[in-house]
Amino acid sequence: MIPENFPQPPTFEKVEDERCYLKQRLAAAFRLFARYGFDEGVAGHITVRDPEFLDHFWVNPFGMYFGHICASDLLLVNHDGEVVKGTKPVNQAAFAIHSRIHQSRPDIQAAAHAHSLYGKTWSTLGRLLDPLTQDACAFYEDHALFNDYTGVVLQTDEGDRIAQTLGRKKAIILRNHGLLTVGHSVDEAAWWFITMDRSCQAQLMAEAAGIPQLIDPDTARLTASQIGYPYGGWLSFQSLYEMIVSQEPDLLD
Repeated sequence: MIPENFPQPPTFEKVEDERCYLKQRLAAAFRLFARYGFDEGVAGHITVRDPEFLDHFWVNPFGMYFGHICASDLLLVNHDGEVVKGTKPVNQAAFAIHSRIHQSRPDIQAAAHAHSLYGKTWSTLGRLLDPLTQDACAFYEDHALFNDYTGVVLQTDEGDRIAQTLGRKKAIILRNHGLLTVGHSVDEAAWWFITMDRSCQAQLMAEAAGIPQLIDPDTARLTASQIGYPYGGWLSFQSLYEMIVSQEPDLLD
């Protein structure tokens, strides 16, 4: 039960208002990914399902720096990979992966993938994250491992395999590649990515320093129920959104 005095996700009477809101949240997520150093050349993408055309999603233009993206730069892509709105090209890997994720998970609104330093480093180990910290418990029994790497994902059948492995979970580690998270909002998907990358960093550091002490399964499961639910992800993003908008208000344009 969410206390009445806590922030609440908004509701909308007009689809145009909801679309504008989603695009501004998506642009803010890209700016934050740039702040966290998640950019890597042309790699990486975050998508959000359009509120009216449910088989379409908004995504970043191919090759545009995350830290320069404004809401007006975003592309609307249909289920065939065609750019419906926007003048720039779409990343083929973004379509191959995200179109299949959105198709297989009608319950989620957004998905995030980037070649972040700690996420891709952890992915080379071919392991799930352990419940080492309170934050890592958000992913306890709620992330998967895609234990294969066949090169850049350019075909939708590879996207289908990733979506199948993800199942109903909130995150997936793509071996030798990086992380992918999903959420019922842009806010949630972006926050899970941020905190998952930091959990990868924490485990890498802990294992380099010694033998980490794991949180016991019952406590990890309890902690996951306390911090790993959708509203918790949405709420954790709100202060970051307020910060980035106050410092870079042009992203709303």
